[in-house]
Amino acid sequence: MAARAISSATISFGLVSIPVKLYTTTESSGQISFNMLHQCGTRVKQQYWCPTDDKVVPRDEIVKGYEFAKGKYVTFTNEEIKALEEEASQLIEIREFLPLAQVDPLHFERAYYLGPDKGGDKPYTLLSKAMEKTGRCAIASWAARGKQYLVLVRPFQGGLILEQLHYADELRSFSDVERSETKVSDAELALAEKLIEQIAVDEFEPQKYEDAVKKRLAQVIAQKVEGQEVTFVEATEPQGKIIDLMEALRASLEDSGGAAAARKGPKRAAGATKGKKKTAARR
Repeated sequence: MAARAISSATISFGLVSIPVKLYTTTESSGQISFNMLHQCGTRVKQQYWCPTDDKVVPRDEIVKGYEFAKGKYVTFTNEEIKALEEEASQLIEIREFLPLAQVDPLHFERAYYLGPDKGGDKPYTLLSKAMEKTGRCAIASWAARGKQYLVLVRPFQGGLILEQLHYADELRSFSDVERSETKVSDAELALAEKLIEQIAVDEFEPQKYEDAVKKRLAQVIAQKVEGQEVTFVEATEPQGKIIDLMEALRASLEDSGGAAAARKGPKRAAGATKGKKKTAARR
């Protein structure tokens, strides 16, 4: 089934304009979500409550406000907010080209596939191939949905992909995080390197991994839909911690099943097992 574009835009740099279409990179249909229900089985509705007037507030009485001090707000009308928003030109204006390795993944927020729109096939392909050959990506600004976004455009499997980026002031500095100044010995470092090499691979194969929690949820949902009683196997108690670092590293290296366990994670099967204590599902 062909993907459906969610929006259109134009990549611009110099005198070159490339009409493109945007596509989501993720499948929302694969997610499992829950609705809030009353005990009678009816889906509940959300309401806004004013504790001062002690009443439910209808939407036409709600205004937006910014808290500049504790309990103090400046308010804005919808017209004022709309006037401050960026005009949605859908223009992806390239500012500079640089090596992709220079952009830390910490800045990445979400991604969109880019496909050529009508009349954009040749310049689209040319930009993709040129960036791939030079090993560079593009940093651009993108005006859409009333906001100004910082984005990165890079070559991807013979085409282009757009990465929405966090601005610098949106990221917390790592210097705010408390870190240890503990030193490690050469022997400890050598053992750690051996452990890394033991389960090292050269390529990332995401198809080898699956969301175990989503799989368990889907299984239990299917059982409940069929009217089956669901019981849960109690999780095993975690093993005692090995305090000595060298002992832990050696034990990890000697564990022949270590690589498989690291990839699969702990097992907690959900099913119709009898004789086990019934527990609430973990959140």
